[in-house]
Amino acid sequence: MTFSEKDSIQIKKQGLTADLINGQIELIKSGMIYSNLVAAANIGNGILKIDKKQRLDYIKTFNKKQNQLSIVKFVPASGAATRMFKFLFQFLEDYNFNEESIESHLKKNKDISRFLNGLEKLPFFEEVVYKIHELIPNFNDLPYAERCVEFVKTMLEETRLNYSYYPKGLLPFHKYGTQVSTAFEEHLLEATLYATSNNKADLHFTISEAHKKMFVGELEHIKEDIEDKTNTNFNISFSYQNKSTDTIALTSKDELFREQDGSLLFRPSGHGALLENLNDLDYDIIFIKNIDNVVVSEHHDSISDYKKLLAGILLEVQDRAFKFLHQIETSDINDTDIDEMTKLITGKMNVVVPKDFENSNLEPKLFYLKERLNRPTRVCGMVKNEGEPGGGPFWVKDENGQISLQIVESAQIDAKNEHQVNLLKNATHFNPVDLACGVKNYKGEKFDLTQFVDPKAAFVTVKSHNGEEIKVLELPGLWNGSMAYWNTIFVEIPVSTFNPVKTVNDLLKPAHQVS
Repeated sequence: MTFSEKDSIQIKKQGLTADLINGQIELIKSGMIYSNLVAAANIGNGILKIDKKQRLDYIKTFNKKQNQLSIVKFVPASGAATRMFKFLFQFLEDYNFNEESIESHLKKNKDISRFLNGLEKLPFFEEVVYKIHELIPNFNDLPYAERCVEFVKTMLEETRLNYSYYPKGLLPFHKYGTQVSTAFEEHLLEATLYATSNNKADLHFTISEAHKKMFVGELEHIKEDIEDKTNTNFNISFSYQNKSTDTIALTSKDELFREQDGSLLFRPSGHGALLENLNDLDYDIIFIKNIDNVVVSEHHDSISDYKKLLAGILLEVQDRAFKFLHQIETSDINDTDIDEMTKLITGKMNVVVPKDFENSNLEPKLFYLKERLNRPTRVCGMVKNEGEPGGGPFWVKDENGQISLQIVESAQIDAKNEHQVNLLKNATHFNPVDLACGVKNYKGEKFDLTQFVDPKAAFVTVKSHNGEEIKVLELPGLWNGSMAYWNTIFVEIPVSTFNPVKTVNDLLKPAHQVS
């Protein structure tokens, strides 16, 4: 597709090129390339089940090496809180206390009913009440239905507390007596129990540039107190999704979508764009966890043990892989060595070797083994499936017939293929986004993570812009196609480690309430 001079200037300002844009256009036009599921990964077939003794041994492995390693916790935190309050916005739109009793409305709406019944348990209850009395001095004299409406308005309206504008990480999440903590603060506290080295904790948050001032302000407010309380020095860094990772939007007829002023429309390309942010980090171990998956402090110890478990497995596997790679480089290799290396990649790293591997000569075997061993490695926690939406662990066959373990999102499955849909429905485990990653090779050099991406694992989705339907491209997901060619180990962890806050009502669950 050819672009006007004005288009070319805009594309250049975006940090892109016409060739890249045309590549995006072709991907959108050709449509989704769906994953080809072979089977769901489960216990004994792609997912490790660790008993108590093994868990303690892996934790000991991590504890022993922890202070010799550089460690960072990487937290995607750019999401706004708007979706958390979706049913409350709907309530304000649907409910008119002059026309319907609140009791009648609550019978039809369980979300609102649960919210109103649990109000006093919400961490921001006092703040909202204080603001209401500031605005409406006679609030207590209003009928109950009107008080309910005013409470929700005070939370959400731009001229009041405007919670829906907040990044999710800076909303009040937990209440300890008179003190309220955010998800951002909980991540710092939790990190002190596993993501430290020599009493130093490095955390990296990917945020929206519009929220940088708010995050920095919160950090200045809490940092000194947490450092004193935990005897830990914090190094907190922030980054944004690079504009050059934005992708072009097309109309429903596959034409360039243009704004009213004639400019092209570019949109953020999903969490796969964060691979660049991850690639900029130079550490021995990178823990990855989403901003909203936190718990109150009484559960931090048990949660942290499972992070140490993942890291202990990572260190053990890396140690063996690095020894083999040094051996390949410096020593003569015999058939016994080949067998040991093959056992490691098939038994621990879940690699399915090609059919012709066994009959190959020594040289091609060594070439293959070195290439397989010398990759970034991720150890991913998996929880039992309890109906949560999102991705899960599967054995997937690529276009070359090669089978590998992958995390697959439901959007990557062809909804018209009954067999594939059944595999998805019957999956036993779910991806909670809980990873320990090794991104350095056996020489201590950092891998270029962009070299291990499956570009064909991009998502083509239909969105709405100013009331018009548009087609957009999302880059391969950070823990999906962006890590397609990593060495992958899945480990079962308890569902108690997965406590995301998708709606405001999730804050009423036990994991978010101080007992």
